[in-house]
Amino acid sequence: MALFKTENRRSNKTFSVLPRHLGIIMDGNGRWAKRRGLPRTAGHRAGADVFKAISKECGRLGIEQVTFYAFSTENWKRPKEEVDTLMKLFHDFLLTAKKNIEESDDMRIRFIGEREGLDPELLRLMDEAEIETADKPGTVINLAINYGGRQEIVSAVNRLIAEGKTQITEQDISDKVYTLPDCDLIIRPSGEQRLSNFLLWQAAYGEFWYSDVLWPSFKVRDLHKALRDFENRNRRFGG
Repeated sequence: MALFKTENRRSNKTFSVLPRHLGIIMDGNGRWAKRRGLPRTAGHRAGADVFKAISKECGRLGIEQVTFYAFSTENWKRPKEEVDTLMKLFHDFLLTAKKNIEESDDMRIRFIGEREGLDPELLRLMDEAEIETADKPGTVINLAINYGGRQEIVSAVNRLIAEGKTQITEQDISDKVYTLPDCDLIIRPSGEQRLSNFLLWQAAYGEFWYSDVLWPSFKVRDLHKALRDFENRNRRFGG
């Protein structure tokens, strides 16, 4: 079975309004495992399965772009065993994606974040996945790996300076950050209510939805709750 195989894509009769760009902070894997007397690594494995299910549903609904916060620049501080497990999960995910790339319907895979510090083999698989799905016309799945919102803005400004810019506008930075358009809705499960250095530029007028559900227990119905709440909000964009 393909990793992202979807059926009846865009046959969405459930929501009258959907975010163009959805951000998801996949939080609570470690606590989920601890509550069950399991190692934190087991939580990450369970969380990877939820990522696949939620990605598939976002594709079915026809959301234009979804950015998942998978591994932050600060996550390197975690115990080596946990970091190694996460990197192996990314590696295994990409191997699976590669095997099923021709059957993966029309979803596109992209990776955002800094490449420095990542294993060369992982980088190779990331590049291959991006190239092989580059022409897919459907939902863009952004995986934020070795990512930090402040780092993203600094990187954008440095690239503009390297191009010879002496005055930088908001639009200049918007054009250089990793993702467009701006993020309409950010979902954070696990009970935490903070951005944690995620999509700082893109979330300037984003809506937020929090839940006490830990990420490995997050279901499609929880995604639908968040989308229903977003549908009923009155967005004024500061006006």
